[in-house]
Amino acid sequence: MIMNRKGRERFLDAVTGFETAVREQDGARSEQEFQKIHRHFGDAKQAEIDAGAPRLAALLTQLPAGPRGMVAVTVGACVERGADAGRCAPALLDGLADAVRGAGEFCARWTETGGGDLPDPETDAPDDAVLERVGPEPAMAWWTLPQWEMAAVAMLNHPAVRTGLDPAVRTGLLTSLRAVQEASGHDFKCLTYALLVLDDAPLVVLHRESGAGFALRMTGIGDNFQLHTLLADVLAGGGHVAARVPSAQEAAVCRDAPGQVPTTGSFNLAAPDGGWIWNEGTPSDIPVVDGARLLVLDPPPYERGWPAGRFFPGMTGDLTLERVLGADETARWFTHVQPAT
Repeated sequence: MIMNRKGRERFLDAVTGFETAVREQDGARSEQEFQKIHRHFGDAKQAEIDAGAPRLAALLTQLPAGPRGMVAVTVGACVERGADAGRCAPALLDGLADAVRGAGEFCARWTETGGGDLPDPETDAPDDAVLERVGPEPAMAWWTLPQWEMAAVAMLNHPAVRTGLDPAVRTGLLTSLRAVQEASGHDFKCLTYALLVLDDAPLVVLHRESGAGFALRMTGIGDNFQLHTLLADVLAGGGHVAARVPSAQEAAVCRDAPGQVPTTGSFNLAAPDGGWIWNEGTPSDIPVVDGARLLVLDPPPYERGWPAGRFFPGMTGDLTLERVLGADETARWFTHVQPAT
């Protein structure tokens, strides 16, 4: 117990030492103290994690591009252990925006200087030729973007961070990130999906076979596999429509229970124009009509199974039924709907 207590005390001491070294621009000591932070992270008390995380986040703007990504990952790890995401997120998401912009500049300069296959930021190492070709800052942005992705998802797991993110900032990040993905062919799917998560979002669902309509509200749902299972739980499980009812465990792992369990689809998800809404996509794919996302449920054209669960294991999700729509209101919503394709 004494050894454990001392190990825990050393975590915050290492954070203090790292702060001092960074402010004094002492690179060698910064590296030594950062290694101590990692060494004592596992034994740190919750109070130390809570206190240390925002202090590390506040240092991000003072760090060179390479170490900045590693410190961002550490901040994310602290948040996953319970540190306040709201206090850490602003500085970290600012750093993410810089990294995405820098990665875009890297891709542009790579193309301008001859093109070819881009180096893989997760398996290749930057060498002098690459640094000279594109410049050190864009190169470091490209190489550290996977680290920023990991750290940012840890922040975006929290609804307060997602709802507190300026919509213009979110749109800018998605636009820049998509440009990087198109230019590089590299998939930053986790970050993209995290930025697309909807919270407290109205959803109108029309069941084509029965002609019934429902007003629901969704929050924290990472992909349409998760949404599909929750729709089946709420509507079929609630006795509102005839379809396969998922088990209690299948529904639970799509809300907040750990793990995954096998499930089978209950519907085919469709847009008002008749096109399919793919399970592999996100709820943001559902078109907005008159202020709500409008989804049509058709019978499944074939049996399809997948592991029920959450795309983001650290993000709780939910779908709630607010009311069953009356016949006149349902008929008005159906005027927006085309036949299934």
